[in-house]
Amino acid sequence: MKRTLVFILIILIGFSVEAQVKSVEKEVEEQGTRRINSKITKGVDSGLDKLEDGIGGLFGKKKKKKKSEAQQENTSTETISQTNTEDFGAFSVMFPANGNVIAYPPFLDWEIPNESDYTFTVHLEGDDWSDWLTKTTKNTNISFEQLPTTTQSFKWQVIAEGNGQRLESPWQSFTTSDGTGLSSAKPSEPAAPEVKVVWAKFDFVPGDEVIFEDAPSVDEENGEFPSRWDLYEGGAEVAEFNGTPVIMFLDNGGTIIPYLKNSNEDYLPEVFTIEMDVWFGEEQEYKRYWIDFFDKKNQRRGETTDLELYPNGLEYGNSNKRYPGREDVNWGVVDEPQWRHISIAYTKGKFKAYMDDTRLINIPRLEGNPTGMTIKSESGSTTYIKNIRIAKGGVKYYDRVLSDGKIVVNGIRFDVNKATIKPESNGAINEIYELMQKQPDLNFSVEGHTDSDGDDALNQQLSEERAKAVMDRLISMGIAANRLNYTGWGESKPIGENGTAEGKANNRRVEFVKF
Repeated sequence: MKRTLVFILIILIGFSVEAQVKSVEKEVEEQGTRRINSKITKGVDSGLDKLEDGIGGLFGKKKKKKKSEAQQENTSTETISQTNTEDFGAFSVMFPANGNVIAYPPFLDWEIPNESDYTFTVHLEGDDWSDWLTKTTKNTNISFEQLPTTTQSFKWQVIAEGNGQRLESPWQSFTTSDGTGLSSAKPSEPAAPEVKVVWAKFDFVPGDEVIFEDAPSVDEENGEFPSRWDLYEGGAEVAEFNGTPVIMFLDNGGTIIPYLKNSNEDYLPEVFTIEMDVWFGEEQEYKRYWIDFFDKKNQRRGETTDLELYPNGLEYGNSNKRYPGREDVNWGVVDEPQWRHISIAYTKGKFKAYMDDTRLINIPRLEGNPTGMTIKSESGSTTYIKNIRIAKGGVKYYDRVLSDGKIVVNGIRFDVNKATIKPESNGAINEIYELMQKQPDLNFSVEGHTDSDGDDALNQQLSEERAKAVMDRLISMGIAANRLNYTGWGESKPIGENGTAEGKANNRRVEFVKF
């Protein structure tokens, strides 16, 4: 009788192990694209628990049951106590752990001895999902950005396979926050950064060298004509918009051109980019701006036409397109007061124009030669522009690495005196990400630089924080942490004159140095 029972037990145990191994192999093979139906899983788990209870009873011991769903989501004193003792099974670190609060979207990190020998399968489940989300990686960290919902409560588990072993971490529960009260990744590390990735498909990359820059400066006197510009017609003044200096066109409209020593010459190179922010305000009013690609005051008109900027789209000659989701909105009427970021890229006849995160105009062969720039606003109401930049562009990032061993990027922008990355920076960041994806042996030191305005020590700290913010963004996108490091140089390594707006703009940069 005893032999019969032992034989039956061996068959049952072998069947259970084989089933579990095959399941994991399939998950790994499908690279996390298959979701496991939680209801079926819970039913199977319940049956296995009963079987394990019976087997444990025969041998005089019982395996510890997996926590129920309610217990996993509970942040009671007992759960937090378990985290404090770092009860992660074979794993030495798991972040986030029970009770942690982190930024959204979730970035998960863990440690295990001989980690390079394992393949990791990570399960993530939200409190309002019916399925698990599964990813597989060889790294010891992973990010989950594309989630079914922005649920606030999560649980996760790691399964490690390698060296003939299969190791399961205990499930950990955590919540996400708006960035306040964040938990540290490890006791000795600072809080995990809040990552809000926007404009993920934005492919505009600014030129390498700034040739004209005006924000305008905080040194400009309010109410005066902006000193970096010349007037063609109408009127314009420096004003303050919610605490930020802007160029304000007066009610009768205005037409301005950059004030340059060589303004009568063709100062736009064969490859250039133009950027600016324009304000569309006062609901139900008709608003429009024009950008001409010659200097109306100092140059002869060429064969190019003007780019027209509407609240909901762009138009160049016979080419026009609405911003996605705004197709049914009146073409020139403001229905939602807001700033719009306009980006223009010209490459030896090829012309592209963007509104915010979307390319709306794409002309393969532009008629005529752009020689300068003129900006005009609609008359009849007050309008504003800011952050105008013309830059000479650019060698491909990979070619720059091959020739210089580094990539100098002035297109990564931050909030004033902060390390918060602006949305329009994602074009450059996406290019770096794609380059590192295509070149797996390419590793970078992310190095921050500032201009000379302000205190030296604060500039040093700011450059370090900005470099780290860029590094963290790339890691959150999926670049392995061991391929990146960061440092800051403050104002100590200028590449331009800090006495000019253009020189300062070139000095405020992020460099990606190969190592």
